[in-house]
Amino acid sequence: MISATLIAIVFFALLFDFTNGQHDASAAIGPVVTTGVLPIRAAVLLCALCNFLAFLVYGLHVAGTIGHGLVLSSSITPFVILCTLIASIIWNTLTLRLGIPSSSSHALIGSLVGSVAAYAGLNAIIWKGLLPIVMAIIISPLLGMLCSILIALALGFLLHKAHMSAISRHANWMQIVSCAFMSLAHGGNDAQKTMGILYLALISEHILQDHAAVPLWVVLSCQLAMALGTLFGGKAILHTMGNGITRLRPWQGTTAQISASLVLSYATSCGIPVSSTHTITGALAGVGSVRSVSAVRWRLLNKIFASWLITLPSSALFAAIFMKLLLLFK
Repeated sequence: MISATLIAIVFFALLFDFTNGQHDASAAIGPVVTTGVLPIRAAVLLCALCNFLAFLVYGLHVAGTIGHGLVLSSSITPFVILCTLIASIIWNTLTLRLGIPSSSSHALIGSLVGSVAAYAGLNAIIWKGLLPIVMAIIISPLLGMLCSILIALALGFLLHKAHMSAISRHANWMQIVSCAFMSLAHGGNDAQKTMGILYLALISEHILQDHAAVPLWVVLSCQLAMALGTLFGGKAILHTMGNGITRLRPWQGTTAQISASLVLSYATSCGIPVSSTHTITGALAGVGSVRSVSAVRWRLLNKIFASWLITLPSSALFAAIFMKLLLLFK
């Protein structure tokens, strides 16, 4: 029999995916909207569709990492999962209202680690599984930046004799393709984190055996919740992820989105949960610095980078405190 706690977990898990879609929509559509290639409504619809279809392209490697590689399954209870989801939703909502492009992924992972640590102790954390995620906070934006610089330089070498109007004309449709690619890569990595959380919840309720396959209804509901969140995406972060970091032309937006998508796709294939916001931000900074170092608003980028560094530990601490308070009244 399905418990009321499990129903609540499913509800809050899908609510988190919805806020994740809201929070990260601007990372996917920011460049294509701010360059004027697509109106915001068309960009959001394209992004939402690709978010939903992502599992058909990328598989479920990241969901496996969350389900098996971060915490001991013996330390997981429905109560811990519920605390994790509520804490991460509060963090997502707060940063969305403040217009801070923090990582929904790291908020969820931090909340899981904090909740488990407060409930079962630090020994319940699989530190070797957490280490690649912590390293990705630094590596993924740097890879996005490096990749965008290399692609921009290669395009500059190949197209240096072409007229700018011809480049812009072809870059317009290429940016639409790159926006779709970015949305697929985002949906392929981010929605799977919540799938992993639901998978843990089903194991804790003894509905699934450990190492069983992720149920199809979990996959479809998570992808759909993220797609719906994208349809109501947070406009507060749109300026930051568009021209806030550097002023973009269509070919630069294309370069940044392709670069970020390649990094996200590689991480997803390796089962590493990374932040799409971090990756596209690094790619935008890279493509802007090719034009001129002064073309990048480094002061804003430093503030964004600071928010990245504090998200995982802050959300973990918040979830741990939240868990301790709930245990007092349990």
